[in-house]
Amino acid sequence: MKAQLCREFGAPLSFEDVPEPVPGPDEVLVDVRAAGVNFPDGLMVAGTYQVKPTPPFSPGSEVAGVDRATGERVMVFCGTGGYAEQVAVPRWRVHPIPDAMPFTEAAAFPVVYGTSWHGLVDRAVVKPGERLLVLGASGGVGLTAVQLGVALGAEVVAAASTPAKRALCTAFGAHQALDYAELAGAFDVVYDPVGGAVAETAVRLLAWGGRYLTVGYASGTIPKVGLNRVLLKEAGVLGVLWGEWARRNPAHNAANVARLLELYTEGRLRPHVSATFPLADAAAALDSVMSRTAVGKVVLTVGED
Repeated sequence: MKAQLCREFGAPLSFEDVPEPVPGPDEVLVDVRAAGVNFPDGLMVAGTYQVKPTPPFSPGSEVAGVDRATGERVMVFCGTGGYAEQVAVPRWRVHPIPDAMPFTEAAAFPVVYGTSWHGLVDRAVVKPGERLLVLGASGGVGLTAVQLGVALGAEVVAAASTPAKRALCTAFGAHQALDYAELAGAFDVVYDPVGGAVAETAVRLLAWGGRYLTVGYASGTIPKVGLNRVLLKEAGVLGVLWGEWARRNPAHNAANVARLLELYTEGRLRPHVSATFPLADAAAALDSVMSRTAVGKVVLTVGED
């Protein structure tokens, strides 16, 4: 089979023929039809992510395809190995998808929706009527937080850097979309996949008893926040590491995924796949995500949908 390999941290990906994976006990072999491209994929390839696979490895944490044994259409959180024509994964990572769900949308679903649901529901416990600020709101994970915030009954304020990105957030349900320089008021929950200097502003904007969710650092800078500001608001700073949480809580995660797919079937969630690339062009797809030029999700296509 064909796969994209990282043979050395920081080096270009290599598109190669590799042996087909052999599933072990309680594993599923999936013929991949599409693979989501995520910011952590690029960090893994660069060797700067908190999880460092041993080269050579194939990046790619989420795929959609067909269970080789049963013919069932599925989506998978695989962690690594997704930029390939087949992947073998533990059964708990595999979730059936609705018949009407395209593989490209299914491959854009597990990581970003799983992360946002875990952050907003399991960690922050967002309540109807609360004011939610989403930073980096036009990105792959940010746009899902906008949609889920609306579905949970929150007042959603989206922060994004350009008029086009803010218009996209509004189109996906944000009640208000602002430039970072315009942020003001008080927020019950802040959802932050960006980090950097804007995080300091966001912490200052927390309401009394507010919850700040640190999801990632797309800015490239891990923020340093004065804990006195947390104390003065009696606020909470909550980490959101969905992949590890899902590994530790597979039954709870399966219930979350089932609820998310219900919302999808009801038409309340719309994965925004802004670009697709063939598997052979994974380097270009990854560059579009790492340079933050992509909006919504970027997906690799493999074979036929």
